[in-house]
Amino acid sequence: MWVLVFFDLPTETKRDRRNYALFRKKILADGFQMFQFSMYVRHCSSKENSDVHLKRVKRFLPPKGHIGIMCVTDKQFGMMEIFRGKESVNPPVTAQQLELF
Repeated sequence: MWVLVFFDLPTETKRDRRNYALFRKKILADGFQMFQFSMYVRHCSSKENSDVHLKRVKRFLPPKGHIGIMCVTDKQFGMMEIFRGKESVNPPVTAQQLELF
C-alpha cells in the first residue's frame, strides 16, 4: 500500500511560508519521500499501517491550502508510467523498509 500526499499551499505571507515549511518537515519526519514538487509518497506494509499515517498527516494539516491524500496498492503504484518530456524514465528507487514481527 502506498500513501500519496499532494498539496498546494499558499506562500504569500511569512506565516504561510512557515506553515508550508512546517507541514513539509512533519511529513518528511513521518517517512514520506518527495516524488515531485508538492507530492510525497510513503510505502506502508498494510491497510492498518496506512490508516495510522493518514491520521497523522491529517493532524499536520495547515490552516490554509489544498491537500489531497490518496492510497494505492503496490500493483497500482507499479503500473505508473513516468516521463521526462516525451522520454520514458524508470520510476525512482524507493527505500526498502525492514519489518520485524
